[in-house]
Amino acid sequence: MRGIGIAAFSLLLAGPVLADKLTVEGDQLIYDTDKGGLASGREIVATDLPVMRRMLKENEGITTLRLNSPGGIVWVGEEMARIVEDYELDTVADGECSSTCVLLFLAGQSRQMTRGSKIGFHQTNWSAGSIEGYYNDRREDSGWQTPFDFASWMYQDTQTEVYTNLTTLLKRGVDPAFAIETIGSSDAVWFPSRKELVAAGVLRDAP
Repeated sequence: MRGIGIAAFSLLLAGPVLADKLTVEGDQLIYDTDKGGLASGREIVATDLPVMRRMLKENEGITTLRLNSPGGIVWVGEEMARIVEDYELDTVADGECSSTCVLLFLAGQSRQMTRGSKIGFHQTNWSAGSIEGYYNDRREDSGWQTPFDFASWMYQDTQTEVYTNLTTLLKRGVDPAFAIETIGSSDAVWFPSRKELVAAGVLRDAP
């Protein structure tokens, strides 16, 4: 009985990966997080990373990454973007590619968007509860004697994050004025028109 329980729990943990978020069709690797088996799996998550690596190694003819995702964990997206760039893949937004998904999209050589699809940008955010938890978990190791020490670190870290995000956009050939707009004051997701995306260099043919 105990063994059955462990097996069931293992399957539960594997749910997002087993739900075919990543599939291969011809020369395309399709990454559709809407197909995640669990609510937490319908985003870009850490368990997707080794699956992507494995599929690219096992399918050497893949030339294109087709994306549909509202976003997810930033560091996972950053590592996936590095992999996309290293494999010199083209990228296609097919449905919605927002937030962290944009990191993967911009890593493509050719960057295209199917008709009716959209690409979304927004400010990064950090909820009060998550900030409190981060502070409590790391204050001793980080040497934060008071919440003010933590606030000072967070102020510097935020500036570094904004700089990194803008630099990434510019390195990918995105127009500087457009890049600034992606970190505007609004908390809502901004979905630029196709014409705006082309003019800004977000959509482009391979250089």
